[in-house]
Amino acid sequence: MATGKFFADLFGRSPVEPLQRHIATAHQCAVELTTFFQAVFHNDWEQAAQIQAKITELENEADEIQKSIRLHLPKSLFLPVPRSDLVSLLAKQDQIANRAKDIAGLMLGRKMTIPEQLHEPVFEYLKRSLAASEQAVNAINELDELVETAFGGREIKLVEKMITELNEIEHDTDKIEITIRAKLFSIEKDLPPVDVMFLYKIIDWIGDLANCAQKVGSRLQLLIAR
Repeated sequence: MATGKFFADLFGRSPVEPLQRHIATAHQCAVELTTFFQAVFHNDWEQAAQIQAKITELENEADEIQKSIRLHLPKSLFLPVPRSDLVSLLAKQDQIANRAKDIAGLMLGRKMTIPEQLHEPVFEYLKRSLAASEQAVNAINELDELVETAFGGREIKLVEKMITELNEIEHDTDKIEITIRAKLFSIEKDLPPVDVMFLYKIIDWIGDLANCAQKVGSRLQLLIAR
């Protein structure tokens, strides 16, 4: 039996597909923030509450998938990667859903408004952060192919390229964040100080979506390098 097929047969009974389902759910949790922010921009708190409830539901679903994976993760020594690495990768993925829930929860709870002059740059910032999350999903979706090729050949080069692109997207979000912070700084004297404090926090948390996605890529890179 070929080594790649041997690993694939063993790993087929372990959490490749659930890992992929988990990050897809975590990403969808973050994607819901696009409609959430549109509702916030229009001060439509009823719609915002409905979307926040959906984000919470998706985050709970991601938690259930994570719990199931942890409970059923094989302890076999024949796994192609260490069990601890898979658990760590899963935890990084889950941070995307957690941060999306944090953002929606805080903004809804305080009925936070965003100054109109920040609407466009904040939304572009959010979309770029979501692009990082989507790229992490794409990379994890190659994990089953990596296993089939015993972590070698063309597939590993493809995944390494995807991770490089993910790092570049995250770097873009860092630059956008600096610009938005400067814009907020220029108008903060006209805003309630407490509102300004929480706006900076939300700006930071939007960037965290990209940071969390990058951590998924970094963990995957460590995993395939072993």
